[in-house]
Amino acid sequence: MGRLDDKTAVVTGAGRGIGREIALTLAAEGASVVVNDLGGATDGTGGGTIAEEVAQEIRAVGGKAAANTESVATVEGGASLLQTAIDNFGGMDILVNNAGILRDKSIFNMEESDWDAVIAVHLKGHYCCSRPFAKYIRESGRRGTRIINFSSVSGLFGNFGQANYGAAKAGIAGFSRVLAIELAKYGCTVNVISPGALTRMTIPLREARGEDTSDADMASGGPQHIAPVVAWLCTEEAAGISSQIIHCASGLVGIMQQPAIIKSFEKPDNGVWTLDELDSYMPQLIETKQANDAAAKAGGAAVATG
Repeated sequence: MGRLDDKTAVVTGAGRGIGREIALTLAAEGASVVVNDLGGATDGTGGGTIAEEVAQEIRAVGGKAAANTESVATVEGGASLLQTAIDNFGGMDILVNNAGILRDKSIFNMEESDWDAVIAVHLKGHYCCSRPFAKYIRESGRRGTRIINFSSVSGLFGNFGQANYGAAKAGIAGFSRVLAIELAKYGCTVNVISPGALTRMTIPLREARGEDTSDADMASGGPQHIAPVVAWLCTEEAAGISSQIIHCASGLVGIMQQPAIIKSFEKPDNGVWTLDELDSYMPQLIETKQANDAAAKAGGAAVATG
């Protein structure tokens, strides 16, 4: 018996890396899995049969899987994921929006095509896949459903040379907060993963920074650290958890703080601030923010073992 018996999951970008590991883990827990992957290069060009290879890998060990090679960057491609799940397994319970590409350049060199392609796959892709699933949940009355979206520290913290990727990933966090509100009445949770793992997308970045990407490092920092967290968020035990950003990497799992007003000043009678007044109040706000950041960083460094 698995924790996800009788559930059907769709995992986008599941041909390699984090997506593949998630698909294998969900299948091992009893879920029927639609493996979606265009099969192209990391910049989104080309195509291939990698989705079917992963589906065959799942079926070879007794699991249930079907392949889908449509692009998540189109409305038609997103709708096809739901249809593949219904055609092969009779319904859909879980959507993992993991597919992504990279076209890293500084803003000085980033062309419009680089911007558009990354936004299309990541941010628009989350919309294209989530909307038909959300409508299906409402119209079918299916309960206990899950959406897991993928953001990134590049969007949540910022990273040089990734304005397109960072903008998309920050947008996904905002998209997820709204989706969690809209789908709460239908019993669907929506959560966000901020992953850290060695994959074919991240290895070149780390190598360019002179970091270790040896086999030993892959064993301690690969996508196998992300998949169990995603799987757990799909279980019944996570039914009351929604609109959260979970960071996981190399044996670490943590929860991230989200936008909130931590200090404010208000003028009487809705008065307008003068520049001289702001000379006094703005530094106080910045100091509060710095203290809050320091406290959050110290709390996030706490380690629990078990």
